[in-house]
Amino acid sequence: MKTQLILGAALLAATTVAAAQNYPQRPVRFVVPYAPGGSTDTLARSMGGKLSELLGQQVVVDNRPGANGDIGMSIVAKAPPDGYSIVLGYIANLAIGPSLYAKMPYDPVKDFASITQVAGASNIFVTHPSLPARNFKEFIAYTKANPKKVSFASAGVASVGHLTGELLNDMAGIDMQHVPYKGSGQAISDLVGGHIKVMISGMASTLPHVRSGKLVGIVTTGLKRTPATQDIPTIAETYPGFESSSWFGVLAPAGTPRPIISRLNADIHKSLQDPEVAKRLSGVGFEITYGTPEQFTAYIQSEIKKWARVVKLSGAKPE
Repeated sequence: MKTQLILGAALLAATTVAAAQNYPQRPVRFVVPYAPGGSTDTLARSMGGKLSELLGQQVVVDNRPGANGDIGMSIVAKAPPDGYSIVLGYIANLAIGPSLYAKMPYDPVKDFASITQVAGASNIFVTHPSLPARNFKEFIAYTKANPKKVSFASAGVASVGHLTGELLNDMAGIDMQHVPYKGSGQAISDLVGGHIKVMISGMASTLPHVRSGKLVGIVTTGLKRTPATQDIPTIAETYPGFESSSWFGVLAPAGTPRPIISRLNADIHKSLQDPEVAKRLSGVGFEITYGTPEQFTAYIQSEIKKWARVVKLSGAKPE
């Protein structure tokens, strides 16, 4: 019996190695847990073409929005650990969610195998041109003069945009009211249409509207100005130490063979180093990052601790 178990384990190991060596043999599903049009979608589609070329199989971007991203994340957490389902994880799902929800449908560390962090990005305050404030100083003055009358939209309750707005309320002594959307796509559409006046969002989805004059870029949320927004100040220039940035990374289901993780890690890094991809992403405010699977896992764990404090400060509650 013992011999049979040993032989069975050896056969399974050999089969796993062989599958990893031949990977991939069919298209790879790249789940984006948000609707088309947002920063996560922009990043995935920018990477996808080059990654398809490097893997020799099509990488199919699959938008699975809902439940603040938890639906898409859960799909991959429960998928077979064979490398054919990966997900572009986002700070809201991997670091903020554990402090917001008493019970999540997945564990952001235990249910996934980290592949690599891929990008970071400052967020941006954008306003409709009809709002009588053309810069950050005017915006703060206008908001103080109109308490509870200025509302800001975000991609959802406890999204980075929501928490950033609450942090600014606390630091600047203002009282903006939060309007949560189910994803950034519809919020941006309403903002451009003038139905809402203020939004805190990722740059990738809003900066093109700023450059076209449809929206006004008031301020960004990183510690320093990005190459794409040298003309837009940071909140930290007025309130030193203020920083609230987003980050993204690729994960596979827990148990995915290490050789497959290593292959994906290497090819994702190569895709991000492609000059056209790098130019496209930096042009909309992304800062490309690289690292090992272990580094990404450690980063997720540290961010969970950091954002637990922010969620408590904000008083955010799940919808």
